Amino acid sequence: MTKKGIDDLSFQIIGAAIEVHKNLGAGLLESVYHECMKEELRLRKINFHTEKIVPIIY
Repeated sequence: MTKKGIDDLSFQIIGAAIEVHKNLGAGLLESVYHECMKEELRLRKINFHTEKIVPIIY
């Protein structure tokens, strides 16, 4: 992905997060914001993965 592509995607994701926060406000559980953010990304047709398992090697 090009720098412009990353910048455009970042702009779209931040816009989605702002929209969720604008509609819900502050003070809710993270799980509520999580579900709403997933729906907002779907509405904007932004592909995503959620709750990915990340291996920790030490």
